[in-house]
Amino acid sequence: MKRLFTSESVGPGHPDKICDQISDAILDECLRRDRNAYVACECFITRQFLVIGGEITGNIGEIDYEGIARTVIKNIGYHDEESGINPDTCQIIVKIQEQSADIALGVKLENDEIGAGDQGSMYGFAVAETPTYMPLPIYLAHELMKITDDKRRSGEFKWALPDMKGQITVDYEDYDNPKIHTILLSCQHQPLDSEQFQAFKNYIKNVIIKELVEKNHLEGDYRVLINPTGRFVIGGPAADTGLTGRKIIVDTYGGYSRHGGGSFSGKDPTKVDRSAAYMARYIAKNLVAAGAAKKLEIQLSYSIGISEPISVSFKTFKTAKVSDEIISEAIDKFFKLTPKGIIESLDLRRPIYQKTATFGHM
Repeated sequence: MKRLFTSESVGPGHPDKICDQISDAILDECLRRDRNAYVACECFITRQFLVIGGEITGNIGEIDYEGIARTVIKNIGYHDEESGINPDTCQIIVKIQEQSADIALGVKLENDEIGAGDQGSMYGFAVAETPTYMPLPIYLAHELMKITDDKRRSGEFKWALPDMKGQITVDYEDYDNPKIHTILLSCQHQPLDSEQFQAFKNYIKNVIIKELVEKNHLEGDYRVLINPTGRFVIGGPAADTGLTGRKIIVDTYGGYSRHGGGSFSGKDPTKVDRSAAYMARYIAKNLVAAGAAKKLEIQLSYSIGISEPISVSFKTFKTAKVSDEIISEAIDKFFKLTPKGIIESLDLRRPIYQKTATFGHM
């Protein structure tokens, strides 16, 4: 019996990912100016229109939010309305205010300690089935998007435009020997006649997918689906609205592990939605890499204004090589779980975030 699991990734030109990249580019600029800036920035984009909103506090001076957004859009590869959005002429509205004083009370504690910027639960996951300890379906989906986007940017992939989606289905009938069941790629393209469109699809199958398969030593028969509707000319914000934080499953484990619901992009590291999810992944990856288990999921939970986590729990899915007590002791001994401890351990006050906004944060 086939046991199929599917994960999706999207390219940098997807409307939601445009918003993620703008939000994180703004966060990076704030952190360049003030490592201790408090940032919560979100975007909404549609046809020739962008809204940038949020709460930002810090010694950052005057920031050209519009300029940052236009540069991000242009660098993705959008240059005119026909491709999806014109970064030079689109309307941009900026609604930025300072962080709420009530929230600040919970974040800035005595003795330079930092309280969690919100309540909630965050998950981290790792599994020993890929070189990065990520689940195979999302790992391959990201790889498919990276290859496609790299070839688009280089000009080698003719007629390709920035908006794209990839999806990988894996058959886990034999868990120790998973096989690819379906590879799906939908890529925006210039208007093409039937002969050009066939050449476009042939390039995807014979170059892009072939590179993915050979690079990852994939074997067996699998189905390939390319632009199933037969046309993907209208794309980007001209086709769909985008929002910061709407691709949380793409950003994490492709649905293979649970998710607490909080998004990442545009949030400084005092927001545990982001930093604690990174730490949970860091813990899970290190424990799996050390051989404590073949598969491990960590949950951390926090209360606004309190530095220590409310709870720490984990599951090994019957793959543990050591006792739960040893794993618990290792978490307590080697990992700092307060917001301050997480920030210092992972050095999170650097302008490193825009690059996390595409092809997954983990």
